[in-house]
Amino acid sequence: MHPLALRRADRSDLQGVLTLLADTAEWLHSKGVSQWPRGGFGPERIEPLIEERVLYLLDDELRYLDPDEDVPPVATIALDDHADPEFWAPADDPGAALYVHKLAVARPWAGTGLGDALLDWAGATAWASGRRWLRLDCAKRNPGLQEYYRRRGFQHVRTVDLPHRASGALFQRPAQDTLVAAFRDLTLPELIGA
Repeated sequence: MHPLALRRADRSDLQGVLTLLADTAEWLHSKGVSQWPRGGFGPERIEPLIEERVLYLLDDELRYLDPDEDVPPVATIALDDHADPEFWAPADDPGAALYVHKLAVARPWAGTGLGDALLDWAGATAWASGRRWLRLDCAKRNPGLQEYYRRRGFQHVRTVDLPHRASGALFQRPAQDTLVAAFRDLTLPELIGA
């Protein structure tokens, strides 16, 4: 396995992120799942995540051996405190959680456990921020993905059936301090001097 590093996305990463999300969306559609728009997301959906500094990329560190090579990210994940008001009600205590969005692993890296590791990192980040929960939503009609989240310790909260959204299966698991060894975390404050 190549050495991997997690870092915050910056403006120069936009095209690589859009490509990764478009490839993932196309793969989902090929499986009959319309979780994300066919062709992925437009820059107007991803740029704010970069500006807010809540979008993270997992890079293959060997890409730095050839800086002229345009190597896309291995994976991406957004983690924030933005509870979708169409899904999470005041009774859910939305501020008690961090929320996962745009989790995607490049197809050549699928099945290597990187999605698991990113979810563990997100849960540890939620725990470190004093949050009780790590939450996410996924496609209502994707039992395979829902079962994946259940195997990763998430519990189904409910399904919100909105006709204008494919997503709506809500899941959460307790935030917990978990050591993640699958990649170097360059977002740690002691490493970046924050």
